[in-house]
Formats: sequence, structure tokens, C-alpha cells
Amino acid sequence: MFGEIRNQQGEKIDYSYHQGVEGSDVLVVIGHGVTGNKDRPFVMTLADGLAEAGFATLRMSFTGNGDSEGTFQDCTITKEVEDLGSVLDIVAAGRQIIYAGHSMGGAVGVIATAKDERISKLVSLAGMVHTAKFCEVEFGDQVPDEGCMWEDEECPLSSKYVNDMKEIGSILELGSKIQVPWLLIHGTEDDVVPIEETDEIFGNSSAPKQKIVIKGADHVFSTEDASSAMVQAVVSWLKK
Repeated sequence: MFGEIRNQQGEKIDYSYHQGVEGSDVLVVIGHGVTGNKDRPFVMTLADGLAEAGFATLRMSFTGNGDSEGTFQDCTITKEVEDLGSVLDIVAAGRQIIYAGHSMGGAVGVIATAKDERISKLVSLAGMVHTAKFCEVEFGDQVPDEGCMWEDEECPLSSKYVNDMKEIGSILELGSKIQVPWLLIHGTEDDVVPIEETDEIFGNSSAPKQKIVIKGADHVFSTEDASSAMVQAVVSWLKK
């Protein structure tokens, strides 16, 4: 649909496109979380659900993840914001862009939306807010450039990642800069990003916004009920 997309470093960004209603100028771009990619089950379920509802959708793998070029060790929130910008450089012309980001991809969305007027609506799925705290809680027992994330040797913990998470610290204050319509979704059983983080940033924003809590949902909406509820919530909100 859009041909080859590369980031500022020349690395190819892998993506999949789902056709929506013919003639629509709306495009939903989905970004995943840390150690994820565009083919995670709930990401694919969301993209399929959006397309069935008529919304053209592009799910992307940030560079260093999935089948995108680059190395995982170079993955940072800052670089992923740049990756998203490179995608928008190709797809945004003449289109209304809605960005939906999960977990760390949610933090990417807040940072990007706060400064990029091409994003007209924002969806945060179990969005990460306190980046430095997340890094310390989840990976504080690992030595950067020696250890790995969640005992997964394919996901080494790099000093680039750790330093970027600490430098950003928190995106809480950026929430006050979001002016576009914003949907925030979080599950009550999320043990990776506490639901309180969504509560905090929701309360710190004056944007036209809605918060939806999905009872029993974990961080990746892994059950059929949780995944279905998440998709239904996003579709219903976009149709309003």
C-alpha cells in the first residue's frame, strides 16, 4: 500500500496494512510495547476489529523488533518516536491519523502527539507513564549490556535503553500538553504497568478524554474476553 518505509537511520520498518472503508481518509497506526512486535495476538485482533469496523489500519514493528531492520539493543522510546515520525512522513498526507500505542508504545504516543500535529486522536492501551520507575522495577536486578529483559536472551538489556528510560523519567507532565481526543484503556490485573499510572495521567490532562477500565484484563489483554472488550471499546470510541 505505502511501499517501503525506512527510518532516519535507513532501517526498514516492517508493517502490515488492513483495508478499511474505500474512500475513507482515516488511518489508525498501531505501535507495540517493549519486546513486542506488530504480530502480537492482541495487536492483530485490534487491527482486524478496526478494519471490520471500516477503519484502515497499519500495524508496525519498531526497528529492532519483529521483522524490522535494526538491532534490539538500539531500541529506545526516543528512537521509536522517530520511527513513528518516519511512518507518518509516508502515510499522513491527506489522512486523519489516529495512533494507538500499547505499554511503551503508549509512552511513544504521548510524546509524539504532544509535538506532532499530524496525530488527530490518541489511544493508550496499558500505557507506560513512569519510565524510570518501570526500568528499575522490571530490570533493576540486571546489569545493562550484560543482562536481559525478563530472562529472554533475545531481548538484551542495553545501556542505551536504560539511559533513555532514566532521562525521560516520566511522561506525566506531557499528558497536560495533549489537546486531541484521547482514549485510555487499562486492565485491572495488569502486573507490568500499574493501572494507577493511567489514573494519574488521565487526571493530569485537560484533553477531551475517556478512560475505560477492563475488569480482569492483564497487560496484554490475553484472554478472549479481555481482547474483545478492548477492541469493542476502541471501535466504539472512534465511531462516536
